[in-house]
Amino acid sequence: MRKDIERVLFTEAQIAERVREMGARIGQDYAGKELLLVSVLKGSVVFLSDLMREIPLPVKIDFMAVSSYGKGHTTSGTVNILKDVGQSVEGKDVLIVEDILDSGVTLRYIMDLMEARNPASLRLCVLLDKPERRVVPVECHYTGFTAPDAFIVGYGLDYAERYRNLPYIGALYPFVYN
Repeated sequence: MRKDIERVLFTEAQIAERVREMGARIGQDYAGKELLLVSVLKGSVVFLSDLMREIPLPVKIDFMAVSSYGKGHTTSGTVNILKDVGQSVEGKDVLIVEDILDSGVTLRYIMDLMEARNPASLRLCVLLDKPERRVVPVECHYTGFTAPDAFIVGYGLDYAERYRNLPYIGALYPFVYN
């Protein structure tokens, strides 16, 4: 697996430190509130697991599964909800937790869907932001790292369901996915 990695972008230590910082900031911003974290499966589950332990507040979690990539490495432009949250978000402080903000198509769809459900507040937290790839505007309230325009794997992110278990984030060699 590691032979497929062209370069390490963010080490395990860098990720841990940044997640600690993000959790502390979220804790300050939501002080005195109970927060609902909604993880977008599957890629963000590793990030969610670490992030929620760094938030010094009561938190609840729920999950959504969406698809816009299929088996390719570029978005199809069509978002399909495979699994919706299992509870009402009305009147709740909701933080969408996602691994990567790329084109913005999927996250814009999720944010619009959630906003229509009348939460008390709705914000977005992403581990990685790829602003060069954005085609749809999306406001991100908490960002871990700005990532280069490369095919990124590790720490939950995958290519064809592989590489999620890497403890760091790396860029794949193009020959792997072309």
